[in-house]
Amino acid sequence: MANVIEVKNLTKEYKELRAVDDLSFEVRQGEILGLLGPNGSGKSTTINCILSLLNFQKGEIQIFGQEMKPDAYSIKRDIGVVFQDVAVFEELTVYENLNYFCGLYVQDKETRETYIDEAIALVGLEEFRKFRPKKLSGGLLRRLNIACGIAHKPRLIFLDEPTVAVDPQSRNNILDGIKMLRDRGATIVYTTHYMEEVEMICDRVMILDKGKVLAQGSCDELKKLAKIEEKVTVEVAKLQEAILEKIRALKHVEEVKYEDGVLSVVYRAGTNNLVKLIDFLETEAISYSKIYSERPTLNDVFLELTGKELRD
Repeated sequence: MANVIEVKNLTKEYKELRAVDDLSFEVRQGEILGLLGPNGSGKSTTINCILSLLNFQKGEIQIFGQEMKPDAYSIKRDIGVVFQDVAVFEELTVYENLNYFCGLYVQDKETRETYIDEAIALVGLEEFRKFRPKKLSGGLLRRLNIACGIAHKPRLIFLDEPTVAVDPQSRNNILDGIKMLRDRGATIVYTTHYMEEVEMICDRVMILDKGKVLAQGSCDELKKLAKIEEKVTVEVAKLQEAILEKIRALKHVEEVKYEDGVLSVVYRAGTNNLVKLIDFLETEAISYSKIYSERPTLNDVFLELTGKELRD
């Protein structure tokens, strides 16, 4: 599979801060790459360097097999960018906004009309063609923002937090539309803080921090990096500290928490942990209402790799 983006030894510094540190990676044709990282990890700086919106001190960037430069307009016309902040014209209708943004790249009127109709259908705005942005809900406005960025049928699309502050229905619509773009041949770089979205749509994930790649691979491959094997959660009315200490002493137990009537036990290894915990509770004559087990999540891996401290 050909590489749409190739980044080699990219370094970007701001005075004493090295935002991107000798970074190398590729984005493959026809994939959705999830670009993850805590605040200040270098995600936005990396994307802005790729798009030639920022100068950088060192490195090489190729898109579609060509060197990316600020004046590489033949490359840029095949790129769509949807930033987190909505950027549409308030005085224009949905259709007029799309006609403007698509018209920046597509001069033929008939072709542009077709592209606009397809973009409106993709994001489900058929009933709102004549609405101005101030009349749209937050979810509809996000969908218009996406449509404006992809109406010219770009081969490469950057999506930065496209589902922030939208309702579940709009989120599902947006995610379905993104997968449809991928299925139609687009390559997509997707940034988000919603791990469940990453698991739903991304073919591959790359986790950045301090300008470096900490890990990359499919969601399943990354989950194998987790130090925990299993987490068991139990709803139980009352537990004494002495019982919690006994649970902590059980084999393979990594962490025990008990809050608001919910016991969480994290195991670092072992098999049949759920059964063994049930046996323990029954031996101690402890009643419980619900108990279930889950494997490590992508969020678990993310926190292990990047730490649990708060970021600015």
